[in-house]
Amino acid sequence: MISLQRSRNYSARGAIVRSIVFLLVAAVPLLAAAKSPPFGSLRAGLLAEDARNGAPGEASEPDRKYPPTIVFMTDFGVLDDSVAICRGVMYGIMPDVRIVDLTHQVTPFSIVDGARFLYGATPYYPPGTVFVVVIDPGVGSTRKAIVARSKRGQYFVLPDNGLLTLVEQRDGIDAVREITNAEWMIGSKLSSTFHGRDIFSPVGAHVARGVDWSKAGPEIAVKDLVRLELKAATLDEHGLNALVIATDGPFGNLVTNVDADDFLKLGYQHGQVVPVTVGGKEMTMKFVKTFSDVPLNQPLLYIDSRGHLGLAVNQNSFVGTYGVKPPAALLIPRAK
Repeated sequence: MISLQRSRNYSARGAIVRSIVFLLVAAVPLLAAAKSPPFGSLRAGLLAEDARNGAPGEASEPDRKYPPTIVFMTDFGVLDDSVAICRGVMYGIMPDVRIVDLTHQVTPFSIVDGARFLYGATPYYPPGTVFVVVIDPGVGSTRKAIVARSKRGQYFVLPDNGLLTLVEQRDGIDAVREITNAEWMIGSKLSSTFHGRDIFSPVGAHVARGVDWSKAGPEIAVKDLVRLELKAATLDEHGLNALVIATDGPFGNLVTNVDADDFLKLGYQHGQVVPVTVGGKEMTMKFVKTFSDVPLNQPLLYIDSRGHLGLAVNQNSFVGTYGVKPPAALLIPRAK
């Protein structure tokens, strides 16, 4: 009886071993097929395209630790499908790209606001990041579409209309290419009004993929870039002549072109009352560290998170309370 039981156990074990061997043998053709059409055709096609266009080819595992990043900013708003369409174009070219929405609520047509947001965000992203920016009141005109590389190694795909002004002043621009390569655009007939979809999004995705960015088109001299004519704040023996340049999101705070260091040269300390003329309105307000340092609905001066002088009302809107909107002149005398 014991001998019969052992015989049955050996027979069962043998069946299991034979099944495992069969599965391994059957898997070999499937593994080979995964590297050949149709399973491997898409992968092979992308690698071949990369090779033709100067990309480094298949990345090693360490290189894949973090996906390529596109930072996307527009003045499209979020009421329709424009942003989603542009994102779809980028994903269609590079499905594993990481897209960060900087904002799509830029004041419509405000190149100054776009330049300001780029200036504020770029220091927090690493070299190799691609910024796709569509604030383009001149869409369809003779303005150029460009790719630029900063001296920090970041890429900017955008219209040549001054959006790079502040980034260039701080980081420098290494090189610029005009976008003329039709193979990097989508559609046989480009729209005259939606270059965000047809030009900037696909070009941004190609650059993020690691394709040689110089293939976008001919080189443009950095000195020929369009730049904003931004009035700088001036400091003299009488005080500070400056400008309100923007509002701070939904809160109605005023953003100025005054650096913290320049304001402090006037001699004011936290807690002091400062006489201010803004937009032709004379008023006084305290210079404080944060909003709650003054009572509710009271105005204040503070240094904002970007290192500039700001005007606000505690838990209210400076714009709504005083009717001051950018651009507006700002005058502050020296402390007595």
